[in-house]
Amino acid sequence: MNKNRSIHYIIIPGYQNSGSEHWQTLWEKRLPNSHRTRPNSWDFPEHDDWVSALNREISAAKGPVILIAHSLGTITVAEWAAEYDSDKILGALLVAIPDVQRPDLPNAIQGFTNPRLEPLPFPSIAVLSSNDPYSALPRGRLFAQRLGAQIEEIGDYGHINHESGLGEWEAGLAWLDQLIHFDHQEQLLKKTATG
Repeated sequence: MNKNRSIHYIIIPGYQNSGSEHWQTLWEKRLPNSHRTRPNSWDFPEHDDWVSALNREISAAKGPVILIAHSLGTITVAEWAAEYDSDKILGALLVAIPDVQRPDLPNAIQGFTNPRLEPLPFPSIAVLSSNDPYSALPRGRLFAQRLGAQIEEIGDYGHINHESGLGEWEAGLAWLDQLIHFDHQEQLLKKTATG
């Protein structure tokens, strides 16, 4: 894991936040310059509250940013990108994109049922499980494709959360390095084109 100290890692949990054993919480302790979004409506997510909480963290970052989103946090990233723009974002890791259009969606999440799934203006990697209870794999693929994300399927890991037994999830950290590498390649191409 490349612990680049100039990068700010913004962690965007899903519905009801990520607990002490969740890989997002373990990463927050491990990664330098990591910050978690702090919406006021963890248990009854309000769309504007969640998007504003992410925008506050991005605006406060003093350097380049990588977004680390899980579940409803991934939809929040898509909604943020549809409303705001920032050249700080190096990329986004989108883990366990939920199907917020499924018929049995909890009432508490109804404010996210019409997501704006447009290609993100920065590199992204979507990590999907084949037995996610909150999104059938074909739906996860569809959402990821609409966001323009590179898709990584990891097999039977449920909702890729604390119950999945991933611990600090080294494979996920490797995808963060890949996002940094994407940006490095892009900068080299720009320099070559203008040189």
